[in-house]
Amino acid sequence: MSEQQSSVGRGVAATDKGARRRAQLLDAAEQILIEHGHAQLTMRAVADAAEVRLGHLQYYFPGHADLVAAVLDRTMQRSMQRLAPLMAAADHTVDASELPRMLLAEQHDSNLVRIYAELWALAGRDTAVASVVQAFYRTYEAYVAAAIGARHPGLSEAACLVKARVFTVLVEGAALFRSGIAATADDDTDAAIIATATALLGE
Repeated sequence: MSEQQSSVGRGVAATDKGARRRAQLLDAAEQILIEHGHAQLTMRAVADAAEVRLGHLQYYFPGHADLVAAVLDRTMQRSMQRLAPLMAAADHTVDASELPRMLLAEQHDSNLVRIYAELWALAGRDTAVASVVQAFYRTYEAYVAAAIGARHPGLSEAACLVKARVFTVLVEGAALFRSGIAATADDDTDAAIIATATALLGE
């Protein structure tokens, strides 16, 4: 991955035209993941799907890992925009169970789950992509740890991070067992996941 603009592409994305083109390229990459799987997510395939030259794609995303990082970054930002109000609630005006409920609700989006599943599989074969995925989940865990710390000011940062890791393993791992990949969702299991995740956040 390039050292400059590693997760967000080139600075050209700061312009309106560049931002639109960048979004179109990421849309093409996501569609390939959804319809054809990670094995087909090549730079050439994305360029062809977006009907641009390979060099044009590389202007925005110099390498494959840069492209994957941008797909993950955009996916996370979409989720964080929806979840930020819940995560930012330092008091008890928002029920702690609302966060895991909302995360589980997102897993009803089959395309979103498929994108994650394909990227997980790709990370198992590509160390550069694995680094991107690990960085993504470190950021995810940091958001959750901040939410835990806000509810428990006396809890150490290390303790918050441990709870955040367990929360992430529980909720994100549930996607495999709720999406039809390893199993399908059921109300009793969902209730248990929500109860356990809520306890980790702090009721």
